[in-house]
Amino acid sequence: MKNSILTLLTVAAMVACNKKESTAVNNSEDSATDMSMPADSPMTLNDSATVSNPNSAATTLSDQDKTFADAAARGGMMEVMMGQLASSTSTNATVKSLGEMMAKDHGKANDELKKWASTVGYTLPTSLNAEQQKMHDDLKAKKGADFDRMYTDLMVADHKKDIAEFKKEASGGSEASLKAFASKTLPTLEHHLMESEKAKTAVK
Repeated sequence: MKNSILTLLTVAAMVACNKKESTAVNNSEDSATDMSMPADSPMTLNDSATVSNPNSAATTLSDQDKTFADAAARGGMMEVMMGQLASSTSTNATVKSLGEMMAKDHGKANDELKKWASTVGYTLPTSLNAEQQKMHDDLKAKKGADFDRMYTDLMVADHKKDIAEFKKEASGGSEASLKAFASKTLPTLEHHLMESEKAKTAVK
């Protein structure tokens, strides 16, 4: 009889012990689940990076800012390339002088734009688009008076377009430092247009 009672007590103790262990395991699993991120949480690793870096280009630049920056970078490159071509190819002193000014001033503006892009983490284009490349190649094929006329025509037309784009960014852009760049560069572009028109008249 005693043996039967002891056996029953031993079995009961073992059952109780197993139950406690099972409860502990379940509590541990519940705790781990509570500490983990819910499966449907909207926060991801990329979201976290965006939150910690609010100054990234993706969060601060509008479509207008990006369009302007790309156009200014390509336009500036074209002005430098054509300016260098004019200063080395033309035999007309006025056209050579105009080309030297364009290469120098637009080279400086290009450096400022690159510095801005580096600051905000934006990647600028590094080559001309197809239309600009064709204009450069067509100009390169010209000689003498034909070159001078085409170059000055291009400079007048291009700077009228540039001035309109820079004014638009200066007044309607979203990124403060890019707007400041546009405003600062406008007087130089207006001076370029005036000198281009003088040169155009001189080579007619």
